[in-house]
Amino acid sequence: MFTGIVEELGEVVALEPRGDSARLTVRGAVVTGDARHGDSIAVNGVCLTVAEVEGDSFTADVMRETLDRSSLGALRPGARVNLERAVRADQRLGGHIVQGHVDGTGEVLSREPGEHWEVVRLSLPANLARYVVEKGSIAVDGVSLTVAGVAEDSFAVSLIPTTLGLTTLGRKQPGEPVNLEVDVIAKYVEKLTQGARA
Repeated sequence: MFTGIVEELGEVVALEPRGDSARLTVRGAVVTGDARHGDSIAVNGVCLTVAEVEGDSFTADVMRETLDRSSLGALRPGARVNLERAVRADQRLGGHIVQGHVDGTGEVLSREPGEHWEVVRLSLPANLARYVVEKGSIAVDGVSLTVAGVAEDSFAVSLIPTTLGLTTLGRKQPGEPVNLEVDVIAKYVEKLTQGARA
């Protein structure tokens, strides 16, 4: 489990296709500082299992399901990525409950700069729209954000200077893809209420 509070901007070293999977190597001194084989690290919001650690880089295997549901397959060497280690039980939950199980992708539609923040509008796939509500939580490329507004096929978030400076969301331009994970609580509520109506 993660919190959506990005620990560092990492850099893709390599993405090696392997038929129905890929091998991803990422450089990140903070997250590899105590990383071991089998640990979980979120890369742009996708929970990956550490297969190897070498120096300040780690390697993970990415299955076809993950490549199909996320934007990881489009990464290239040199690309910057949001990194977060799994939360420990004795830590504060600073963002919201993020599983690292990406529900789908959207894309940046527009950026509107403010004096000290920026409003970013992102596309919202139809199958995820019912889970996104104003003032609710969503993870965008692994960053825990509050939804500022919702339209039929898009939503907006307001990014503070810290988010703009310390995550990939400060650099993403219109047309670029992002990974989306909706609030898992909304999915459980939907499932439970469907059972109650049956």
